[in-house]
Amino acid sequence: MLLLLASLAPVFILLFYIYFRDKYEKEPFGLLVKSLLAGVLIVLPVLFAERLLMALMPPLDKVGTAAYHAFVVAGFTEEVFKFLALYLLVWRSPSFNEKFDGIVYSVFVSLGFAAVENVLYVMDGGMQTAMVRALTAVPAHALFGVTMGYYLGIAHMYEELKKPYLLRALFFPILLHGIYDFILMVEIGWLLLLFIPYVIGLYLLGMKKMNLLSDSSVFKPPAGDG
Repeated sequence: MLLLLASLAPVFILLFYIYFRDKYEKEPFGLLVKSLLAGVLIVLPVLFAERLLMALMPPLDKVGTAAYHAFVVAGFTEEVFKFLALYLLVWRSPSFNEKFDGIVYSVFVSLGFAAVENVLYVMDGGMQTAMVRALTAVPAHALFGVTMGYYLGIAHMYEELKKPYLLRALFFPILLHGIYDFILMVEIGWLLLLFIPYVIGLYLLGMKKMNLLSDSSVFKPPAGDG
């Protein structure tokens, strides 16, 4: 029971944080629960897709294998299913009426997925794993969600930016997720030294994007935004 609580605690802390960052109009509780459950439910198709992609992996060297697992098996698969769940659930919802809402719903979907993943890892690795992942993997999933939701929110509110920003809502989370996993999977000493700075960079990038959308009245999408 203690391990279960340790694995879920960071998830709910981040959920409450994102919920209270939405300072204008709180999202319907029922839709937030559905978003969270959608993240939980995509675990099964993600596992199936990842196993299929692993079976289709061509012969590669160490770096190529790590890159394939990081960017294709994990990053691409997980973020595509998060995006599909998010888009199908909230894109046409009348409750999606502010740019920051994209971040809220996206983080809830991402953390639903992260909750299941974290429970599996913590139950296998114990309390030390719970402590490490509470500061790295769980916030990283939330920050990938912030990135996806940032672009989704802009795409939803600016018709002229819909197509390019929907593409960014998918591309950048895959890229950030892939880099995160690649640093860990490739097992190159000097590259591992970049892991903590990279996680800090994810935090700073996520906070910047949340701050940009938090004042919905003055925000304008910056030219060349990335």
